Amino acid sequence: MTPRPEQHTDHGPALDAVARSRPWVILAIACAAQFICVLDVSIVNVALPSMRESLGLSPGGLQWVVNGYALTFAGFLLLGGRAADLLGSRRVFLAGLALFTAASLAGGLAQAGWQLVAARFVQGLGGALLVPTTLTVLTTTFPRSRARARALAVLTAAAGAGGALGGVFGGLLTGLLGWRWVLFVNVPLGVVLSLAAAGTLPGAVRGSVRGRLDVLGSLAVTLGTSGLVAAIVVSESRGWTSAHTLSLVGVAALLLTGFLLWERRARHPLVPPAVFRVRPLMTANTLALVISGVLPATMFFLSLYLQNVKDLTPLWAGVALLPSAAGVALGAAAASRLVGVLGPRVVFLAGSLLAAAALVWLSRLSPDSGYAGPVAVPLFLSMAGLSVAGLPLTLTAVAGAGPDRAGLASGLLNTAKQIGGAVGLAALVTLAATRTAALTAAGRTSEDAATTQGFGLALLVAAGVVLGAGFCGLALPRGTSPEPAPSSPEDGV
Repeated sequence: MTPRPEQHTDHGPALDAVARSRPWVILAIACAAQFICVLDVSIVNVALPSMRESLGLSPGGLQWVVNGYALTFAGFLLLGGRAADLLGSRRVFLAGLALFTAASLAGGLAQAGWQLVAARFVQGLGGALLVPTTLTVLTTTFPRSRARARALAVLTAAAGAGGALGGVFGGLLTGLLGWRWVLFVNVPLGVVLSLAAAGTLPGAVRGSVRGRLDVLGSLAVTLGTSGLVAAIVVSESRGWTSAHTLSLVGVAALLLTGFLLWERRARHPLVPPAVFRVRPLMTANTLALVISGVLPATMFFLSLYLQNVKDLTPLWAGVALLPSAAGVALGAAAASRLVGVLGPRVVFLAGSLLAAAALVWLSRLSPDSGYAGPVAVPLFLSMAGLSVAGLPLTLTAVAGAGPDRAGLASGLLNTAKQIGGAVGLAALVTLAATRTAALTAAGRTSEDAATTQGFGLALLVAAGVVLGAGFCGLALPRGTSPEPAPSSPEDGV
């Protein structure tokens, strides 16, 4: 017999007591978890040459050290979010943190390449359980819209800082202690967070049945999403028209189509069909899908520009990218104050316009450009704009799904971000490489100039994407509390 899951305390008296007495402690725990999960996407990049020398990894093996994490992270986000709704955020948070910490220790101790790659896959699974759960915890801990906006702004800043500081921390740890410490650093952090979460997050309280986890639907959407991400990864080396890439796309399409058909008839669907009829929720997810590739692409191009064109070391290149973290933090703080006054629609448009203008500024880079005006200032402004635009999408998605489905909404939103980030990055990198190759073949410009012009074209296109998304964001609600999805017994909630 399938066990009846307990009702978690996100609406019970235990949560209310914790939320009144220790809300900002819970926020600190959630932000720390979000920070290390996002940090680990890029912290290994600087350490890859040392990993290759130590473990004898092939170029393909190095690629999977990076992409193995992204594959399981994106593939299991939806499952992690729904599990938090059904099984309780505390239970899922601790399970994800335990997996993430254990995998980090195993990766740091790896004696062969396959062991490191396997550890990165498990790390991604742990991160997929952690990230949507943090949003569930904050949504239910901060029920009032203004406090929730501030809390989610801090969470957004933590995630942005993790993405921006990955190269810096990776360079410092690899240079001072060795590559294994880019993984070992998660172990003490994970232990401290586990102890703090166990003593702070509310436990489960028995109550009414909220439904059962849709195992078949979970398997289909996880494999389908993973297949799509794997196709994007493979396309980087084999091209979009190769048999391997097309086969993965075909399998992913079949699995995701099967998932949608199954959800229409499942008694306890992973994603209740009613969710797809909530316009604010789907609008927020679509916009996140469109613009999520811009941030990683911008950081990718500037990192290569600083190292390959300006000849900075990886460590100093990471330091030069620090304005991005400041931009994310200040943008999130500004958005938290503005969204309650102006509404998601206006704030998203304003952030998009700022980011687009800054990206156009960045696209004017040349091999002879300095740092402060050509790089630091537009980098700061572009990240601030993207951060301002990101918070309205999160608030709209969570409010549109309703408190009972905060984990589901987070899983949907983060899945859209991960897939959009992978597709957008791959598309913009391909565009830049094509432009650079054409200029190099023509022989009318230097290699550095051709590279920079390729980056410039991709950044211009990214600016156009963000600008278009900004005006499409006029479909977002005017206020911060859109009508949530209706619940029904058939939905299993």
